[in-house]
Amino acid sequence: MSALYIYFLLTALLVAEISCRGFQVKNQAKQLFLSRRVVTDSGEFDGGVLVDEDGIISGIYTRETLKGLKFDGATVQVIDGGDWALMAGVVDSHVHVNEPGRTSWEGYVTATRAAAAGGITTLVDMPLNSFPPTTTLENLKIKAAVAREEVYIDVAFWGGMIPGNEIELQNMIEAGVIGFKGYLIDSGITEFPNVEKDELDNIFSILNGSDVTMAFHTELPISAGNDTQCENCEVPDPNLYSTYLASHPPEMELNAASLLASYIPKYDVHVHVVHVSAAGVIPILEAAREERIKAGSKRWRGGVTAETCHHYLTFSSEQIPPGHTEFKCSPPIRNISNKLQLWEYIKERRIDLIASDHSPSVATMKGPNFMSAWGGIASVQFGLSLFWTEAKARGLSLSTVSHYLSAGPAHLCGLQNRKGTIQPGLDADLVFFDPEASFVVTPEIIFYKNKLSPYMYRVLTGKVMKTYVRGQLVYTDGAVYEKPQGQLLINDKVLFN
Repeated sequence: MSALYIYFLLTALLVAEISCRGFQVKNQAKQLFLSRRVVTDSGEFDGGVLVDEDGIISGIYTRETLKGLKFDGATVQVIDGGDWALMAGVVDSHVHVNEPGRTSWEGYVTATRAAAAGGITTLVDMPLNSFPPTTTLENLKIKAAVAREEVYIDVAFWGGMIPGNEIELQNMIEAGVIGFKGYLIDSGITEFPNVEKDELDNIFSILNGSDVTMAFHTELPISAGNDTQCENCEVPDPNLYSTYLASHPPEMELNAASLLASYIPKYDVHVHVVHVSAAGVIPILEAAREERIKAGSKRWRGGVTAETCHHYLTFSSEQIPPGHTEFKCSPPIRNISNKLQLWEYIKERRIDLIASDHSPSVATMKGPNFMSAWGGIASVQFGLSLFWTEAKARGLSLSTVSHYLSAGPAHLCGLQNRKGTIQPGLDADLVFFDPEASFVVTPEIIFYKNKLSPYMYRVLTGKVMKTYVRGQLVYTDGAVYEKPQGQLLINDKVLFN
């Protein structure tokens, strides 16, 4: 009996087994994931990924080398995705879960179930808008205690930088936060005040030389004590998007990026700009990165990085109708020429990663007034399909998608030795993705809590078929496994002992 025949027999038996048994609870054997399109950060090939009993990738094989693979009597489950692409799970480094305190906006159960359905296998929770925010070790303990029994995928945490909490930063580092998020402008949350210019030196000094990331919401007020009013608006109607857009001109981002760039040569710490909206931010950061690298920095990307988000790459300001505040976010969605420039930077790999900035709220906080509505876009379930829809139309590859949605965020979070790519020794966080399928976003398919979305009824290209976390099936055929299987990527000894 030939090895090839045995392989096909194993495949047939396993497909039958999966269809009968439903979700897999625990790895009982080695697994061999097969696809005609195995996607890595650098290319695609026809082959397979071998996963050991602990959910770790132990080997990567082309279809040809698979024929000679021997298992020495070990039980191997074969999972053949056929023409579905096999990709590394998405790492979403920017998600506002909001639990505890504002669980009516979002919670760990709903957020991580939605993430699993979207091919996300790791998300990083932002320090706001939960109450209390993640600005002290005790607050982190509260948040982790809530999350530990509720997560369907793996979850890491950002800490928060606010005035007066400098003494807490080292404690949170020891507890395992991946970095700290701070605002240079009013956050909109009373308990999470922004950092003032004269406080930056102190914070940079405290974190200097550490391995964590300083991430900033990079906008500066356009006038002292007045950061949300519309100046020189041609049409001051608050129900028009142009009114809100005029209140957050690109200069707010450019000035803030220039301020951060002035600190970068003085300190050895990773500086990251979240949700870049204004394309002009990128050259400012590139100049700072070049100086860092010239000075000998060995950090990833010179320790100067930036992300943009799906809404900036999907929409332009000209598309946003009056009163539709589901499109409101901060910084705002800008015009079509700005969007096209962001895509040029994507093609040239001048942006480092893409995140969702999933920031939902209850519907009553939206309303038709752009100036008073909550600024946040809900999208955590659809990022992979959103990016592929736009990327495919521009002739980009699935490898590019994996680079921006998986490998880049994993590096930002210091998880590159566990997550973000298909590589031996890393967690078997895998997604079967049908790049040719399409679907319509409707309320019925949304798993996150508040279903108000600018993507509603939009046709997206590419569909997540199955999601695995460390080799365990957590999503398939429109259903999420009923029991949470995720882990908290933190220091348990510090938080729970």
